[in-house]
Formats: sequence, C-alpha cells, structure tokens
Amino acid sequence: MRTEDVLAAIATGLWRWDNACGTVTLDGEAARLLGLPAEPVVLPEAAARARFHPVDWNEINGIVNLAVAEGTLAEARLRIMDEDGRVLRTVRSRSKPLENRTADGRVDYELVGTIQEIAEPQPGTTAAHTPITGDWRRSREAFLLDAGRALAEARSTAEVLRVAASLSMPGFSPDGLAVFGAEGDRLSVIGHHGHAPGDEGPFAEMALDTDYPAAEAVRTGRAIYLPTPEEYRRRFPVTWPLAQGFGRASWAFLPLIVAGRTLGAWMAAFKHPVTFSPDERSVLTTVARMLAQALQRAGVAESERELTTGLQRSMMPQLGPEIPGMAIAARYVPTGGGLQVGGDWYDMIPLPSGRFALVIGDVQGHDVRAAGLMGQLRIAVRAYASEGHRPDAVLSRASRFLAGLCSAPAPDEEPGAASGSDADFGSPRFATCLYVECDPRTGTLEFARAGHPDPVVRMADGTVLMRPTAGGLPLGIVPDTDYPTTRFALEPGETMMLCTDGLIETGGHDLDTGWARLRAILEGDAHDARARAGAGAGESGGAEDNHLERLADLLVQAVHGPSSHHTTGPLADRREDDIAVVLLCRESPSCGCGTAGAHPVRPARRTMLTVAQAEPARIAGARRQVRELLHDWADAEQVDSAVLMVSEMVTNVLVHTDGDALLVAEATGELGGRRLRVEVADASDELPHKRHPGEMASSGRGVLLMEMLADAWGVDPRGAGKSIWFELYERSKPDSDADRESPRPPD
Repeated sequence: MRTEDVLAAIATGLWRWDNACGTVTLDGEAARLLGLPAEPVVLPEAAARARFHPVDWNEINGIVNLAVAEGTLAEARLRIMDEDGRVLRTVRSRSKPLENRTADGRVDYELVGTIQEIAEPQPGTTAAHTPITGDWRRSREAFLLDAGRALAEARSTAEVLRVAASLSMPGFSPDGLAVFGAEGDRLSVIGHHGHAPGDEGPFAEMALDTDYPAAEAVRTGRAIYLPTPEEYRRRFPVTWPLAQGFGRASWAFLPLIVAGRTLGAWMAAFKHPVTFSPDERSVLTTVARMLAQALQRAGVAESERELTTGLQRSMMPQLGPEIPGMAIAARYVPTGGGLQVGGDWYDMIPLPSGRFALVIGDVQGHDVRAAGLMGQLRIAVRAYASEGHRPDAVLSRASRFLAGLCSAPAPDEEPGAASGSDADFGSPRFATCLYVECDPRTGTLEFARAGHPDPVVRMADGTVLMRPTAGGLPLGIVPDTDYPTTRFALEPGETMMLCTDGLIETGGHDLDTGWARLRAILEGDAHDARARAGAGAGESGGAEDNHLERLADLLVQAVHGPSSHHTTGPLADRREDDIAVVLLCRESPSCGCGTAGAHPVRPARRTMLTVAQAEPARIAGARRQVRELLHDWADAEQVDSAVLMVSEMVTNVLVHTDGDALLVAEATGELGGRRLRVEVADASDELPHKRHPGEMASSGRGVLLMEMLADAWGVDPRGAGKSIWFELYERSKPDSDADRESPRPPD
C-alpha cells in the first residue's frame, strides 16, 4: 500500500507552503480537507489563505517564527472556511519550517508537513490543545505588555531578577525561576526565586559541557521543554537526581540570546503538568527575549556606572592633607546621560613655597572627550604650579597647552582634514579656569582668572560678597593671552566659594538670579549657625570640621536635591550641567569655621577693590560691592548715598589722575548703630577742591555731594598720593533737613 493511501485512510494530507514563490502545493487529501476537489493542486498563496479562519491565520506567523527559533515543528489548529464563511472542519497542521535568507536580507520560509482533521471538543470537555480564544489572547497580550514595561524600567541586574521573579503568566504561572549566566566555559546561577536559600549550591558553578538542560540550552541556543518528570529523567539522567528533590512536574529551559550572543539561560519550573503548547511556548520565548535584553541593558548600565566611578575617582583628586588654620570642602556632580562625566574639575596643589593652590575649571562640553581634555589640562596645570610659576604664568602656559592639544590631528586623521562635528578629535575646545594661590599663614589670596565666574566671600557675620577679580580670555582661545592677577586677604571667620557655572545657572537661572539664589543659601546657613551657637548648641571639635561639608551638601541640594561627593544614578540623569564647587574657610580662634559664633563685638565687614584706568567698567562692580556690603543697612537712602559717593570718587580718580583707584570699605559696630567708612586712594598729590558747576555742567560736584550726603569726610595725604574718605552713621530713619545741613566735622 502506498504512503498516500495510508495517510488518506487516517484523513491526513501533505502540503508544501513556499513563501518565496507564493504558492501552496497540496496532495488530494489535503485539497479535500481545505474544501477543494480531492486531487493534487498548486494554489496561489492568496487562494489558500482564503480557506482559513482569519483569527487562526494571524497566529501562523508567530508560530512559524517560534518554531524556527527553537528548531522544532510548527504546530497549529486551523479552522477551514467555505465560500460562505462557515466553518467546515478543524485541522491540525504539523510542519517543519525551513528558513531562507535572500540576497537583500529578506527572510522567507518553506513549510513541509501534514494536515489532519480533528474532532471539535464537545461543550464541557477539554482538549490537549485548546483553540486560541479572544480572552486568552487578551490576557497574554496584557501580560507581555506589563512584563515588557517592567523589564524595560529595570536599571540593574538585581532589579531585572526581581521583575522576573514577580512574573505571573496567564494560565500557567511557574513557581520556580532561575537565571543562569554564561561566562567563558562556565555556567552559574545569578538569581533564583521559589527556592530555599542554599538550594542553588549544586548548580552555582558548572561546566558548559555538563549534562544539564540549562547548559545544553546555552550550548545549542535551543529551548528545552520537559513536560513530565519521565521526560526529564530520560533526557538528562545524570542531573535528574538533583532536580527530583524539588518536586516539580514540568520544566522549560530557554536560552537568553541578544544579537546572536548567548548570555545564559532562564529556567521556569512548574508544580503542575504543562504540555507546552505552541501558545505557551510563544509566551515563554517572548519573555526570554525580553529578559535577555533587560539583562544586557542592565549589564551595560552597570559597566558604564563602574567606568564612570573609575573615571571620577581617577580625575577628581583628594583635597590632600589638612592645612593649619584653614578648612576645605569640595563637591563634583556630573551631568546626566552617557557616562556621566564631563569637563568640570577642581584641584588642590601643594606649592614649593609652602603655600597651596586651589584650581577650579570647566572644559567645554559634557562628553567623554571633554573629560579626557579635562584630565590632561588638570595634569598640566598641576605640573606648571608645582614648578613654582606664579598664577598668571600658570594660566598662560595652560592656555598654550590646551590650544596645542585641540589643534593636533587625530591619530587616524590626515593633517588638515576637516572635522565632522564639534565632538571630533581635532575640533577646538576652550576651558574656563580660576587659579588661586593661598598663604595659610596670612590668609592672602592671589587670583588669576580665565573667563571663569568670580569667587564669592562670606564674611564672619554672614554677609556675602561677590569679589570681582581681573581676568582674561578662557584657556585655549588665544594661546598667548595674558592673565592679570588680583590679591586680597581672607579674614578669620570668612569663607570663600569657588564654583563652575553649573551651580549658578541650573534650573533656568542666569548669572544674576543664580548668584542671588546662592547668596540666600550662604547667608541662611550662617544665620542658622549663629542661632545654634546662641542657643548653646555651638559646634566644637570634630563638628567644626564638618561644617563646610554640610554647607557644600546644602549648596548642591538647593540645585538638585540630596547628593553625595560623587552623585550618579537617577538623580544625576536630571543634571543640566556639571557642577564643581570648592569652599575655603579661614578659621577664627573665637568661632567654628564659618559659624560666626557668639562674639562680644560684631566682626567688621570689609571689602577692597582696585579699579584700573583701563577698566572703567569696574566702577559698576564697585557700586555693587557697596550695596552688597550694606544689604541689611537700616536706611535705604543712606545706601543710595554711599553708592553715589563711591561712584563719584572712583570716577574722579580715573578722570583727573593717571593711576588706578583703590577702594576700601568697612562697616563696624552693632546693627542699628554701625559706622561705614569708605576710602578711595590714588597716586596723585593733587587735592580735591570745591567747585561751583553750572546747571548744565557734567562734573565738578564731587565735594558738594560729600558735604551734603556724608556724616563725615576728609582727605588724608600719603607718601605718594592721597586718600579721600567719607563716613556714614547708621540710623533707623532719615534725619531732618536741619540735621543734613550740619554734617559732623571730620575726625
């Protein structure tokens, strides 16, 4: 008897579906089952497709892909329809899919198999393979969407494993899960659920050639389904005794594959029997793919975080040994995205003279190249400073170094080749920098600034001033730029802050509003410290050393929320710019660093500023300094008067002499009864004299203003030049006109 006759006797036909040619070849029995005349026929794909129920047809592609991935047969239940749309019969198809890839990368399939008529189950009975119903499909789709979302949000391997342990599959939830990781020729358990502690011991480390389902799944890249204990014992007799003790009834071992690379295997074990129908295998395979992708993403993220931490630790130096009489604190917070490294840095450099230098800078950009340039520039600045160069010489050499570094061609780039983007190796980059040489014995600070934000000083009583310093272009723009220096002293109890623009401008702020925000934080911290000291909770001992650390955290938290010395993770992802901040406090014998403890006499506020002939624009800075010095003065009109007189005095020096103007302002006394004394010195011997300008005159009113507005004023000759000064005495409300016409005589 022929094979065709035997198959026909059991209502089984043969078919061949060629997706590339778009044809379906049927023998006589297969044609009859599809509702056609019982004779061999070759049909177009569209004609054959019209014989199947649309819902069942939509499942065919997924079943074929699953069978190709697993190397198994494609099994499906299909309802055959007549021309009027009625169901004629139900058939089961079992086919071997053959995958063919065309030259253009398209994947075609050829199915060779059988079609067999099966009886529909009666109501109230069950069948081994239940047709795909709408409710089951909706449950499966909802489960896969939820699982995919949860796995996509997992940021670490531990989170991925927690999500995998919580999966509840529709209709056949496993009670035991394990994830195996493959590395080299070893397989290890990296996470499990549904087992007692220590159960993973025998499986913790095994060779890939072990006769174990997970090892075979990794070796072959094929899923292994074991629906019964007998099947497990038959296929893996060596390791069956290890699995027998768990009392499971069915097992699925699926390889975890991403982009052709096998990461490991996933085991799903069931206490109840599971037949692993095509639908169930499809769900398991989809979960395994999502799990593999989530594990790969988590591994990459963890590698990036590890690399980020290593880069930060190697590029961000320690602040070094303690300095007698001074306290230092610093923070670095990277921007979000990528490796979370950028171009901001700080450094503390011991100098041959016994002094030390503080450096803070910002290389343009937030990418890996900015971090690389930052590392090289930081080393160069440290080398120049260690050679004993002055601050201006250090920055001049650093500018030439950066310009030469950015103009060099890439190793694989021809000289003169055009850059494709700003991130290319040879594209120009610049850097801002502030270099401070500090004398811890006297508190003298000497600044050189290259396009960087000015330093901020908080005085012993909590008053915060931004100290203007002379500066030049950012490093790397013009190689031979000169950098003038500025010198002033940090008084006992005062704290200086250096920062990059990320601390100022983050959150939509510009330089002005950003400084105002920081000033409020610094002043509020000083007020809180004085309140603690007044309440008897003053800081002492080790607590004093921690004050700057708390202030550094407070500054960063005000911009981004809670932080650490080096912040990474979800918080860092929201950074708009890198942040570097350095705090330097000159300790006072009578109070903790920056706490301005309980003084019997309120410490004096004092500021000093030089306005050069070539920098008349700094007159505005002088006016701002006076306003900041008198931020809590009782009489606002007196503040306006002081600002007006300072502007007039400094302008007269620049207009009527050939030298620079040195401004010194000092406020002493208790609140409500303070004295402001302002001196403007120059190198000219010519004394001011009273003039009588006309209504349209643009000058000549300086002395008249002093007589009208100052409580006291005068001129003190000096060895080379003179000093013009005035004093204002704080009052809670303006004096009467009579009082203003009779100023107090000079002391």
